[in-house]
Amino acid sequence: MTQLPKTLPVFPLGGAILLPGEILPLNIFEPRYLNMIDDAMAGDKLIGIVQTRAGGPADQPFIEAIGGAGRITRHAETEDGRYLIELEGLSRFEITAELDAKTPYRMAQVDWSLFDADRAAPDALLTADRERFTALLRGWFAQEGIKCDWGTVEAAPVIRIVDQIAMAAPFAAKEKQALLEAGDGRARYDLMTALLEKKLAEGAGGTPN
Repeated sequence: MTQLPKTLPVFPLGGAILLPGEILPLNIFEPRYLNMIDDAMAGDKLIGIVQTRAGGPADQPFIEAIGGAGRITRHAETEDGRYLIELEGLSRFEITAELDAKTPYRMAQVDWSLFDADRAAPDALLTADRERFTALLRGWFAQEGIKCDWGTVEAAPVIRIVDQIAMAAPFAAKEKQALLEAGDGRARYDLMTALLEKKLAEGAGGTPN
């Protein structure tokens, strides 16, 4: 694999995370981010997705220290000048410093070493309790009125389902960030299981343990 860069353009997004191997579609319309995509397409096609935090000016919100980097794998321009892109998750990263960039978008110095496992073979979670996890997921989806193709869910590796739910489900930003920062696939599975149990208990009017 090509050596990962020491600096990365970062795209602050509230409520959005990108995990390795997953796809994040984005609709880009703000001029500075159109410029970011142009520059990325002319280079290594990598950008970093980071969640925003409370505080900071509206055009420069505070951001989390841990984000997910993705490579642009699909790029299309609409008639009104927007970009429709897809990012394929490559690895998580830690922001060690935000740079005084000359670009209209934000740039950060990043460290990849905490997440070396992201670039290794995916963890199949063969020991995960699929039946229990699927039951929790069915219960929570029913509680939230979420529909899905259960045949697809039951055929996919557990870690893929965990990661896709982490990215797409209507979890709070702090919950998504905790899932992003979990050490590995097994840790994300354990955290997701605990999160679903808590939400089911709260939805039933109970108190989680």
